[in-house]
Amino acid sequence: MKSMYKRQLTMMVGITLLSFVLLSASYMLLSYRYIIGEKRGAMERNAADIADLASSYVSSTWGGNIRSDAFAGAIAVVAKASDSYVIITDPQGEIIYATDGYKLYTYHDTRIPDSMIACLRNQGSYTGMTDLENFFPERRYTAALPYQMELGPASVLQGFVLVSSNTTGMSEMWRATATIFFFTAVVVLLISVVVSTITSAHQAKPLNDMAEAVRKFGRGDFDVRLTKYEGHCDEICTLTDAFNSMANSLAKVESQRSEFIANISHELKTPMTTISGFAEGILDGTIPPERQKDSLEIIVSETRRLSRLVRRMLELSRLRAVAENVNAQAQFDLTEVMSQVLISLEGKITDRKLDVDAKLPDTPVMVWGDPDAITQVCYNLLDNAAKFAAQGTDITVSITKKDGKAYTSVSNLGATIPPDELPLLFDRFHKTEKSRSVDRDGVGLGLYIVKTILGDLKENITVTSEDGVTTFTFSLTLA
Repeated sequence: MKSMYKRQLTMMVGITLLSFVLLSASYMLLSYRYIIGEKRGAMERNAADIADLASSYVSSTWGGNIRSDAFAGAIAVVAKASDSYVIITDPQGEIIYATDGYKLYTYHDTRIPDSMIACLRNQGSYTGMTDLENFFPERRYTAALPYQMELGPASVLQGFVLVSSNTTGMSEMWRATATIFFFTAVVVLLISVVVSTITSAHQAKPLNDMAEAVRKFGRGDFDVRLTKYEGHCDEICTLTDAFNSMANSLAKVESQRSEFIANISHELKTPMTTISGFAEGILDGTIPPERQKDSLEIIVSETRRLSRLVRRMLELSRLRAVAENVNAQAQFDLTEVMSQVLISLEGKITDRKLDVDAKLPDTPVMVWGDPDAITQVCYNLLDNAAKFAAQGTDITVSITKKDGKAYTSVSNLGATIPPDELPLLFDRFHKTEKSRSVDRDGVGLGLYIVKTILGDLKENITVTSEDGVTTFTFSLTLA
């Protein structure tokens, strides 16, 4: 597996090399075209100027001697100024003389190539790279034009003018350019390697730290946090914040899991110990016959308590399964659901000498949700209110509409719940009494189930407790 450092270094070096190759190729091509174009233009202009000068000279002197020192001197000045080699020939292509601006060279029985003569006669000009059939020791850029003597409307060919230039300067320039590009590429490549190394190490370190933290999580250490990268205001900081948030969630889940196991163990242990103790007392005769009926009633009560606990645990499992399909909602009448729950709890409410103040609308209140689940919510809240309300007081139930929501409130008069206790009411196995033995009928899962159901429906529930009045209020979306 390639590391981030190797991948980034390979990418950086590859991009740098590719950039320099493309840049150097483009520069060399453009410079070559530009220099060749400039050289071609200069040679053609020089050849045209010398051809015009020769034509004017022979025309003005009616066949003046092209070999004269005056004309040769003028040609030498042009050759020196343009750093060119100038050749003058007769009409058959025989070289009369040549000059590089410093010296005049004469030749005998030396002709320019026949192909060049044919091109000059047919096309009127010639440009290209040639060594004039080994006349030059290397190939040179050459421009050639004919010069003529004007005889009225007629023109008589007098010979040809060749202007050539050595390309050694261009080759040296390209070699120098290539050298500069090579050393520049090496320097930039070294800088790229150093920068890539530093950048890769900087980017890989938080990832390695996170990997180490994850390994610690796997070993059960949930206290690890990444704090060295806070305040960077970049993607690493965002990733660190997300990682720490995940770590906090995992730690909370682990804490809840441990607490859940401890709570369920306690809830199961207490009734099972009671059942085992009374059963053994009956079997071994420790409990006299006159008290066995009372003991059996206690065993039955504890058995029912265990049954309620198991049933609530099954309800939690069902709620988790239903949570995966929260879109399966239907319209139903919230007033009807609450009325049915009040009727089902009438016996318990009457036994505790409680009255119900039902402030329910006369018309149906249609809402979205799971009717069975909301029935469970209403039942748990009313059962909880009836359980903790002071005898002879009222339970108030109301349904109101506001901003597209239906708000259901259940209030009872009893002991005031401390403010620091209110956020804990919806936790699993939480009871307001410090001793779990006080509430023998409850298992501490009713309000947790309520919170879970409403959370799955993306709804809220709140609780207040002031001056002995405790009120639970939950919302549902109006249909």
